[in-house]
Amino acid sequence: MKTEENATNEGYLNSAEIKKQHASWRRLSVAALALVSMAAVAAPGTTTNTLDMPLVRVPAGEFMMGSDETPDSLAADFPQYDRERFHKLNDEAPVHRVRITRDFFLGKTEVTVGQFRRFIEESGYVPESVRDGTGGYGYNRDYDPAKSARGDAFEGRDPKYSWRNPGFAQTDDHPVTNVTWNDAVAMAKWLSEKEGVRYRLPTEAEWEYACRAGTQTRYSSGNDPRSLFVVANVFDADAAVNWEQWQGYAVPLHDGYAFTAPVAIFAPNAFGLYDMHGNVWEWTSDWHGEDYYAKSPLDDPQGPESGRVHVRRGGSWHTWPFYARSAFRNWNTPQTRYTLVGFRLVREIDAGK
Repeated sequence: MKTEENATNEGYLNSAEIKKQHASWRRLSVAALALVSMAAVAAPGTTTNTLDMPLVRVPAGEFMMGSDETPDSLAADFPQYDRERFHKLNDEAPVHRVRITRDFFLGKTEVTVGQFRRFIEESGYVPESVRDGTGGYGYNRDYDPAKSARGDAFEGRDPKYSWRNPGFAQTDDHPVTNVTWNDAVAMAKWLSEKEGVRYRLPTEAEWEYACRAGTQTRYSSGNDPRSLFVVANVFDADAAVNWEQWQGYAVPLHDGYAFTAPVAIFAPNAFGLYDMHGNVWEWTSDWHGEDYYAKSPLDDPQGPESGRVHVRRGGSWHTWPFYARSAFRNWNTPQTRYTLVGFRLVREIDAGK
């Protein structure tokens, strides 16, 4: 088995290697690359804020939200999964029409370590994993999930883990992890006050609309899990070396990243947004409601009025392809901090602009 150091070192490719890898991607998935290569033309405008955070203007529009795939259909395309998993997706249905009635700016990438550091340094905010003294979660090569109380895949909570240290090497260009929903909301509030415009987390509907970018397939890159290799850093052969028991669930390809990848390394979707699938899970503003889709309003749904857990979307570098689908919903408490979870922000646009 590779050591943690070796696996981490493989996560950094020089420019020549990246170009070589991208050429390989083109050969492997011509159709998917044809879809995403239009992003530069299709993207309706970008701007950059005071944290050097690029934002893409997402146009108002409508789409069909959710998924109504049957367990039989899913089992046929994901034969290695326990069939019981396909019967636990009731909250993805019914598929329903949603209108996003106003343009909005969305982070072109997930919030990076560097951007979050600037927020911390300029605002004086203390993230929850530090403030409550319990820390976060992180990768430890010697940690055995079977010997832990909860059987969690990662070690924690432990004060040695936080946004600064998820247990593997990151640069300022990697997506920040171990941030709570409350941390993300605090950053949005601070940016709003600093710039005089409203920042917030995306609603679940805005997130899925932006992720799909005009598609109705499982992923913005198509239905085939292997198409994620072009647009996403998910659980692949490089990550699987550290979890041999789950190798059968990995995309059987090497993307060069055993953990998080620098943002915007993979291809963007047709809106010009990067890493909507994979890299880190992304917090949304919505409370989770198992039956919310059945009563969701047509225009700009905001989610249930109250709840216990907030929805996160998109999957991560450690996520099996099935759970990185555009429609898949997951959730955590607002205080959860985890080595797979980050966020991106919305900046609202005033009417008439």
